[in-house]
Amino acid sequence: MYHLGTVLYLQGNEKDSVVLIQDSIRILEEGGQGESIMCIKRLRYLAQIYLRSNRPEEAENLQRKILHILELTKGWDSMETVFAAEGLALTLQAVGDLQESQELLERCLNVRKMLLPEDHIQVGGNMLKIARVAMLNINRLRRTNVSDAIAELDKAKDLLGNSIRIAQGVLVKFAKDNRESEDQKDGQAALIILLQSLDALGLLEITRQEVEESPGHPLEAENALRQCISFFKEFGMQKPALDSPQVKTEYLSCLKHLSNLISDSMNDGRDKSKTTTLQELNDEIKRVEAELSPRRKQRNSNF
Repeated sequence: MYHLGTVLYLQGNEKDSVVLIQDSIRILEEGGQGESIMCIKRLRYLAQIYLRSNRPEEAENLQRKILHILELTKGWDSMETVFAAEGLALTLQAVGDLQESQELLERCLNVRKMLLPEDHIQVGGNMLKIARVAMLNINRLRRTNVSDAIAELDKAKDLLGNSIRIAQGVLVKFAKDNRESEDQKDGQAALIILLQSLDALGLLEITRQEVEESPGHPLEAENALRQCISFFKEFGMQKPALDSPQVKTEYLSCLKHLSNLISDSMNDGRDKSKTTTLQELNDEIKRVEAELSPRRKQRNSNF
């Protein structure tokens, strides 16, 4: 029943697929296997269907159920519980429940620090996720309490600084060792987290200037975005093992944010000397978009 449901989903028949998967879960639960690995796997699959179908509330209910099962069966000294809590936190972030999302992510970070080395890439990725929630919270606070918004800015900047440091360390080690398998996976994850963190830092510095109402060009934001591009060229282009569509997608995001920043600066009359730089950025954006286009079409056709 479950396997037929997955086949129907891949064929585009979501409605019947969901019914079959729900029935397969109900049968397991009625047979006393509601806490089994098989049942959790099916709950996760169904939650992913809901998320892809823009049904976050239903996904949230399933993710809460999964987390509750894992808390009872494995406790919080398990990475499986951490992954489940992190998934729920990201869904809560999407529906606007920032407080619970942040609390869950902070608990995940504390557990990771106990179970993993302090410079593990998962620790850096967790810090990036908390920083993103803080940045969303800043957009709320800036309307009512500027001092609290600035405090959140400082907190997010510290988190991003640490995620950047950890990701750089993993990449430097990867470049020296030049090994495959798990090291390659960690290398790709580190490069993605590094690019995302620098991109987020650039946006954070723009937000800081707006919150503090500071005049002039946001130079720190530009520097962060330029660093993002430099690291891609250093690791993404020089190390083929680290090249992937997701890495290029994060690189593209940095390019676009830097292009918009320079364009805004030129339109405001602050800096007319960067016309060539802007044209080069826009040419690179077109090149990367052309590279990603066929890959995106292929990815969208798969689950």
